[in-house]
Amino acid sequence: MQCPHCGYNDSKVLDSRDIADGVRRRRQCLSCNGRFTTYERIQKSGLYVIKKDKRRELFDKSKLLNGIRKAFEKRPVASRVIEKLADDIEADLYRQGKQEIPTYLIGDMVMENMKNLDHIAYIRFASVYREFADITRLKQEVDNLAGGIVKIALPSAQLPLLPDNGLEIVDKKSKEKRK
Repeated sequence: MQCPHCGYNDSKVLDSRDIADGVRRRRQCLSCNGRFTTYERIQKSGLYVIKKDKRRELFDKSKLLNGIRKAFEKRPVASRVIEKLADDIEADLYRQGKQEIPTYLIGDMVMENMKNLDHIAYIRFASVYREFADITRLKQEVDNLAGGIVKIALPSAQLPLLPDNGLEIVDKKSKEKRK
């Protein structure tokens, strides 16, 4: 293992710990005595992605992560949550035991997981992934996401102005006015 401080090619392992998908090792350079950490993971067999145009490409987790990060850009979601999402999807893909996975399956897995994390990121990803041609298709997706029911979130310390059934009455009246 090459030292990141001096470039020397030999080091000793001070500590090893198992992590989720590999081993974390704390090392010390035998030349400059600098300490550094390495992460080792088992290289899995080649997983190929079948693109829309039928090309086959080796699965690249960094591409998946970049696409997910773009959707979550400027959203209040921690980067470790985004990385865990990509890790979980990658693990699910390998668990399937197939050597070739179509891109639509990966996209569907991403969207299903994003739906539970952040609705705006989900819509961003869906608009690129599903290639919405017009605003009506985008509106349909937003309506499906909302489930047709407008939910009003109240801060935990705030009491509602109307009882729960009062909101339903107001909603019914506004629908009648629109007709």
